[in-house]
Amino acid sequence: MAEPGSAEGTTPNLFPERKPMTPAQIASGIQAALTVQRRAVAFGKRPFAAVLIGPDNDEVLLTHQSVDQVNHAESSLARLAYKHYPKEFLWQCSLFSTWEPCGMCTATIYWAHIGRIVFAGSNDQLYELTGPGNKENFTMDWHTKDILKGCPQKNIEVTGPLEDEGRIVVEESDKYWSKTRPVSDRTTERPQLSS
Repeated sequence: MAEPGSAEGTTPNLFPERKPMTPAQIASGIQAALTVQRRAVAFGKRPFAAVLIGPDNDEVLLTHQSVDQVNHAESSLARLAYKHYPKEFLWQCSLFSTWEPCGMCTATIYWAHIGRIVFAGSNDQLYELTGPGNKENFTMDWHTKDILKGCPQKNIEVTGPLEDEGRIVVEESDKYWSKTRPVSDRTTERPQLSS
């Protein structure tokens, strides 16, 4: 038993158990992100969107779209979530994204203490879609799971890319990216990065 005034018993568990997600909940979360992405594109924004789903795996708590090249949907949403909710609550939440979070966004999600990331389209698919040297999107050759491997203190669950949902995201996003990439870039192979 903890003595009165001690931290034991009053300190919240920063890593409470997360409820497993069903395939239907995953599809619903991605659909919510797609709805935000469609709205963003309708207003001339880049096709990226993120949604924060609560611990019940159903309730949409926050949504965000890409604002510009440094205010991405995922990192903007993670910062906003961190201001509104306690860490132990966020650990039980899921951040859904239409695209795989970049290095900046993955790190922000990590520091915001969001316990699960679900994304539809991969960075590789995004690179193929945008083309090399696209000034609207300089895609990094990093992956969310690889970035989080270097963070052993937190076991952030990562699901993605998703085959069916990813195909829809790619098809819908192409309407935007086809206007930003030179035609010659559509067939250029992705350069291999040396280690």
